[in-house]
Amino acid sequence: MNAVEIEEAISLLAEQPFVPAEFPFAFLEAFGNKSTTIKRLQTGNNNKSDIAGGVLQHNNIHIAVCEKGTVSDTLNILRESPATTKAKAKFILATDGMEFQAEDVNSGETVACDYPAFHDHFGFFLPLAGISTVKQIRENAFDIKATSRLNKLYIELLHHNPEWATAERRHDMNHFLARLIFCFFAEDTDIFTGDGLFTSTVQQMSTGDASDTDEVISEIFRAMDTKLNERSAKKIKNWANSFPYVNGELFSGSIETPKFTKIARSYLFHVGNLDWKRINPDIFGSMIQAVADDEERGALGMHYTSVPNILKVLNPLFLDDLRAQLEEAEDNSRKLLNLRKRIARIRVFDPACGSGNFLVIAYKQMREIEHEINKGRGEGDRPTEIPLTNFRGIELRDFSAEIARLALIIAEYQCDVLYRGQKLALAEFLPLNAENWITSGNALRIEWLSVCPPTSKGVNFFGDDLFSTPLDQAEIDFENEGGETYICGNPPYLGSTWQTKEQKADLEAIFKHLTPTWKSLDYVAGWFMKAAEYGRHTKVASAFVSTNSICQGQQVPILWPLIFKTGHEIAFAHTSFKWNNLASHNAGVTVVIVGISKQAGKTRRLFSVNEDVETIEKKAENINAYLVTGADVIVSKESKPINKLPSMDFGSKPVDGGSLFLNLAEKSSIIARNTSIEKFIHPYLNSEEFINGKQRFCLWINDNDKDEVYAYPEIVWRLDAVKKMRGESTKIQTQELAAFPYKFGEIRHYESNYTIVVPRVSSENRDFLPVGLVRGKTIIGDRNFALYDAPLWNIALIASRMHWIWIGTVCVRLEMRFSYSNTLGWNTFPLPTLTAKNKEDLKICAEEILIARERHFPATIADLYDPDKMPEDLRRAHDRNDEVLERIYIGRRFKNDTERLEKLFDLYTQMTIKGKTV
Repeated sequence: MNAVEIEEAISLLAEQPFVPAEFPFAFLEAFGNKSTTIKRLQTGNNNKSDIAGGVLQHNNIHIAVCEKGTVSDTLNILRESPATTKAKAKFILATDGMEFQAEDVNSGETVACDYPAFHDHFGFFLPLAGISTVKQIRENAFDIKATSRLNKLYIELLHHNPEWATAERRHDMNHFLARLIFCFFAEDTDIFTGDGLFTSTVQQMSTGDASDTDEVISEIFRAMDTKLNERSAKKIKNWANSFPYVNGELFSGSIETPKFTKIARSYLFHVGNLDWKRINPDIFGSMIQAVADDEERGALGMHYTSVPNILKVLNPLFLDDLRAQLEEAEDNSRKLLNLRKRIARIRVFDPACGSGNFLVIAYKQMREIEHEINKGRGEGDRPTEIPLTNFRGIELRDFSAEIARLALIIAEYQCDVLYRGQKLALAEFLPLNAENWITSGNALRIEWLSVCPPTSKGVNFFGDDLFSTPLDQAEIDFENEGGETYICGNPPYLGSTWQTKEQKADLEAIFKHLTPTWKSLDYVAGWFMKAAEYGRHTKVASAFVSTNSICQGQQVPILWPLIFKTGHEIAFAHTSFKWNNLASHNAGVTVVIVGISKQAGKTRRLFSVNEDVETIEKKAENINAYLVTGADVIVSKESKPINKLPSMDFGSKPVDGGSLFLNLAEKSSIIARNTSIEKFIHPYLNSEEFINGKQRFCLWINDNDKDEVYAYPEIVWRLDAVKKMRGESTKIQTQELAAFPYKFGEIRHYESNYTIVVPRVSSENRDFLPVGLVRGKTIIGDRNFALYDAPLWNIALIASRMHWIWIGTVCVRLEMRFSYSNTLGWNTFPLPTLTAKNKEDLKICAEEILIARERHFPATIADLYDPDKMPEDLRRAHDRNDEVLERIYIGRRFKNDTERLEKLFDLYTQMTIKGKTV
């Protein structure tokens, strides 16, 4: 269940009569528990509560229904209950049907309210459904509730007005929804005079069968688009004259309204009866955009990016500097005035603005700083000098663009109320400004300089509709000479594999004249390049949230030299962390934040998250494209190791359609019939077999034996199948291989005493890269890399944290999995010159790791390296290995991965300057 569905279920439960024996199970069902789970709890099989009438769900919640007036005492009993502790319950809850109390066992946060109001706190319990929450949602879940109600209304209207669901009319439907949202907000915040003016007017003036509801709403919209002195001439109905003139192009144009059913009319009142004063525009905007998106509607209530995450971009981009100047100014009136003038000319531009989260947060933060300035100058109720038109955006989806503008309008009003008082806020709010500052279109196709021009004025023309923005829309005519521009946002990521034809064409238009290898870039790279090009023409600093893949592997040498060529440098960055929305089962993509500027300054800021999930900051003279402090260096593929290490090669590739392979049963059957065939059957090891311990065999036939094998029918039919498969291939090279059906397509195997094996792709969740030793005639498959007869101490290198962090940084990632590369990872691995003593020590470490694994036979690599189940002796062996290797590097253990990377890049730089080795 998503958050909206949970809110609906909890609200319904709160409306029903309280039945003590049924409440605990109904409460759990509302949070998505299956009926089978509920039945097991009801029968007592899974209910381990030690309290009379209690219901305990393991790892979730302990609920008790109690006698009237004993709720507080019962909650204390639940808190002290041994069963609560043993079952690792996240929450405890007690109610008597009159009072409702609950507590988050881990944080100590509590809820206490009258029973009928407990549905207002459903956000507190969302972790019960596997949905993580942030403070804003726990304290005020209004935005989810409003999204839920609006979604019901929206779906009902589309169902009854199918023509409005078409692509041609969907914009009209979305525009209608934006108008409704404004009306609901306005009637609860005194923008409209009279209690619930919009909702009550519709209720009074329309009939109960809803046949004329659309006409009443259309007349209200017509009134708000008509100036008061023109209403008589336009024959506005008397009952609609109570509505103010709003204009701002929000109600201009067509006033057509979809037809209502009785159900839709009822839903309209349900929405209007909510307390819209509680709306939070930086939450609500993100959530409501899913209502109008068919593909996203299944995740209603999940679309929310936390303010702290957004501030990770905005603070180092420019807000920290503003706050520092505010602190420095103290009570100096002249300095405060200069800072206020500076803030009034700052433009914030989000070229992937969605519903406006970044713009809204930036606006609210700047208003807060401006208010502190005004207080310091004794001008606390002074009108703001920060125009909404300084907050520019581009958004592909027109409804999200509408919501972005509406969210900024609401944020402006709320800030005016907060800092100047309701009376002054109301006096200046209406009519809305008709200027247009959010563009609806493809940000990678639009010229950014036309949306956010570099000098004092832009092209001066207005669109017909503030809430309808064609690509040739208006620029705002305003003075901004000497102002600053900051570009920010969270653009779509999309690796090259998942891009549509249109998206690939977007990247081609940007990069085709810059690099022939642009097809490997993530979609987000287009925003970085456009920002760098924008910076060629005007002073700007830019920062985007991005998948960390643009700072790893093959994308680094493609993208970053192009950006650096424009004169931009990395001014600040945040290394990898999870960018979560509300859904913990969608744990969030791993991202970085990168800020670029041509005026990066002498000191760069690098942020990272430590083991305690605390953000730490490091200052440095430079940050390179891998987000490591140090010199700008690009790690390039090397055909041979630069570090005097053994050669690492791919395994052998069959190109056979599967006909050269046998499972254990097939091998046993063939040998039972003819033992002479056994010499042609070898163990086969690809990454799946190596990591998960599976057995597989293959036919391995040399040229000298090709005549003999055709005497065995058990083999001939397989070779015929290989020949047919290769002959029917569309690739010429594969067709040529049809003449040699007894051989693998690519042969890299040779007889050796043992082989060191490294899978090409492995999970990033393991603390160590999988590496192993294979003896005998095992054929290594092409999903592995192989070092034949290499010294054993090489295992110690590959299994080390040093190598793990190097591979994770410079090699390509597949989603988040490690994709090992011999040319980019092994051949470039920075390594000090190893003495004979070093090699012997590392050999011992490798042996200890292998011996520790043997102690747990038949556990597989997957079993042994599960982070939650890794045997302690194996972990100690790896820890010893890391200590030995790291002392070779710097004489002690490294403090963290950041320090490891800095040393590795410093060493790499030394090793690659004029062929110098260390």
